[in-house]
Amino acid sequence: MRVASLVIRTGRADLSFDGIRTEFGLASSFDAAVLAEAEEAVSRDPGDRPDLTSLPLVTIDPPGAKDLDQALCVLKSGDGFVVHYAIADLGLFVTPGSPLDTEVRRRGQTIYLPDGKVPLHPTVLSEGAASLLPGVTRPAVLWTFTCGADGIPSNVEVRRALVRSTAQFDYATVQASFDAGTPHPSVAALAEFGPLRRAHARERGAIELQLPEQEIEPDGQGWKLVTRPRADVDSWNAEISLMTGMAAAAIMLEAEVGILRTLPNPDEAAVESLRKSAAALRVPWPADLSPGAFLAGLDASTPEALALFTDATRLLRGAGYSAFSGSVPEVITHAGVAAPYTHVTAPLRRLVDRFATEVCLAVTAGEELPAWLAEALPQLPSLMGSSDSLASKVDRAATDQVEAWVLAGRVGQEFDAVVLRAGDDEAEVFVSDPPVLAKCAGRRLPEGERIRVRLTEADPVQRRVRFTRD
Repeated sequence: MRVASLVIRTGRADLSFDGIRTEFGLASSFDAAVLAEAEEAVSRDPGDRPDLTSLPLVTIDPPGAKDLDQALCVLKSGDGFVVHYAIADLGLFVTPGSPLDTEVRRRGQTIYLPDGKVPLHPTVLSEGAASLLPGVTRPAVLWTFTCGADGIPSNVEVRRALVRSTAQFDYATVQASFDAGTPHPSVAALAEFGPLRRAHARERGAIELQLPEQEIEPDGQGWKLVTRPRADVDSWNAEISLMTGMAAAAIMLEAEVGILRTLPNPDEAAVESLRKSAAALRVPWPADLSPGAFLAGLDASTPEALALFTDATRLLRGAGYSAFSGSVPEVITHAGVAAPYTHVTAPLRRLVDRFATEVCLAVTAGEELPAWLAEALPQLPSLMGSSDSLASKVDRAATDQVEAWVLAGRVGQEFDAVVLRAGDDEAEVFVSDPPVLAKCAGRRLPEGERIRVRLTEADPVQRRVRFTRD
């Protein structure tokens, strides 16, 4: 896998992001009562649930991860497939209305910074008793999908169980095993199942933006900023999570109770604007292709595609959460997925998943929602909206900080860049080496074109980087 990177040679190994933590009021620890409750919950009896530790589940996560939400096993079954997807069962460990429950509702989600995260749950749970670590028996919520040869589920089952992950992998390792023709038996069928699911997503009109993803990694002498191309395994694995979220949404909609992750369909003006951009860039867009299908067919390595992906962010505005009970909300779909969808696959790291999972378990068991769950649902859209906004701001601030560190001392130097989005007086540009997204002064710069830019500002204190067209 090709990786573009630049190491920040600062001469210091203690560069931290404490200023960002302070600015955004991020918690440095948990209160004693919360920690005591988490410690007590570690030894909680999982109750009477089936022992499915014989399933050869494995996890695929970033290197070194310990908060493992999901474990999977994708098997061929005749002409079709059986997919087992185990999700960490936080419902066992968090007592409704307790200090721990109150604190995780306040936090909303895990906030990630390059030099450490602010976890949603105490690590004794998120990296210990609740995490699907390899070689240990864990309580989980197990989704089982029986699918035909087309990859579409004909039967979905969700239940509490005991599971045991047999191995912990990272994405690069799994991709390398597929490239070498030696995938682990538990995921070998993913190479067939994943593309089937990807094809269904395109047919539905799902919108995926293949913009460069900037990542920050430590490097002993400071930090390095990298962009990583998305490997096939990343996409295939994501399809399992999406399939699960779609199945959960279907369960909720049939029962007319739950919480959906929603995104309105793009308005006609946004689509027309994207069509005009495609025409200006001389990128053919057949009239019968949906925006999602058009974007999926672009070569993500070209500057024209980068500009169109950036323009297409206008298609994905208005994301939120919709809680409902007794009737179905007006907007039930997520335009990015092109189907009804909800979050249930990352409860260690995201608050809403625990509640959405409990809805699915109650509904499929033919039970009424417990009072605490019914009362919590209307509160979740606001809680998740606030935490999503905070996480986005922290992530952007951290990236801005590293970009400024990277380029400090290089003011006046020239760089190659691609114009992603033009404005009246400035544009957004992507500089590939180092991989930086920043503003560039200049009137109506040509979108999708490669230009030379000159660095005019790199301020680590203000976390600001600016260029001008050379």
